[in-house]
Amino acid sequence: MPWYFWLLLIVVFGSVLGSLLALRDAAKKLPLTKEQLERIRQRNAELDAKERKEKG
Repeated sequence: MPWYFWLLLIVVFGSVLGSLLALRDAAKKLPLTKEQLERIRQRNAELDAKERKEKG
């Protein structure tokens, strides 16, 4: 294969890898309080119970 094919391949892989690394660095956890986490857990439990009731 010609040299420019390998150069293009390296550039493409480098671009994809760089984008993935930038995305990983930009991802942050949401700072939730204990009350918010508890409300989320309660809402999920209610939805699970509702789904079980509808299926069963």
